[in-house]
Amino acid sequence: MLRTHATKLTSAAILILVLVAWEVLPTALDVPRFIIPTLSDSMIELKRMWTNEGLLGHVTSTALLTLIGFLIGSLLGAVMGYLLGMSTFWEKVLSPYILALQIAPKVAFAPLFIMWFGYNSMPKLLVTVLIVFFPVLVNVLQAMRTVDRDLVNLARAYNLTRMGIFWKVEMPSTLPNLMAGLRIASTLAVIGVTVGELVGGNTGLGYLISYGGGQANAAMVFNAIILLTVIGFVLYAALERIEERVLHYLPKADH
Repeated sequence: MLRTHATKLTSAAILILVLVAWEVLPTALDVPRFIIPTLSDSMIELKRMWTNEGLLGHVTSTALLTLIGFLIGSLLGAVMGYLLGMSTFWEKVLSPYILALQIAPKVAFAPLFIMWFGYNSMPKLLVTVLIVFFPVLVNVLQAMRTVDRDLVNLARAYNLTRMGIFWKVEMPSTLPNLMAGLRIASTLAVIGVTVGELVGGNTGLGYLISYGGGQANAAMVFNAIILLTVIGFVLYAALERIEERVLHYLPKADH
């Protein structure tokens, strides 16, 4: 308990120091506001963005697309990872193509998606799904490769069906890797949506970053980046809570 309180206090102290430095150093070092705004400048701009720029709508659009893209990409990645893990033949057949798609820079697909679907939510969603898909796929597939074969053989000895082996042995064994992949994917989902909004569209925090940069409004850019970070942090924290409940049976390491 004491260690937990000490950790929280230390984190809060670091945050306060960062905020104080943000407020004081730009002015002390005579850095122009259009390069690095102070904390108070950013707060004033945040109020203006809320009043004049429809900030709530932009935040809602980005958060919603982040969540939807994360859910779809994670589901597809997990399903594909389990299916390939259950079939060595198809894993070997499809691995070169999956690897090629994984190596290809995902952000490069954004302009292509815009040409195909226009300036709407679809390109942002597709880029997000594509970015989220691979970490989940790779983690699940790697976990399927390392499932204890003795347990699988024991399940076969008890005449379990292929799906029975999956649900009773493989699925529980791969859950830690799946949750790790989901946590990684949650941070990448924000990047995917932001890239889509930067490349095309007139809504979302990525759009505000592009617009603010064009107007030399560094405070708007700072605010949009911070709000994107908050969205990613909330999603990551929610997954951590889910992981604690799902993997409650695993022993926790004491540090």
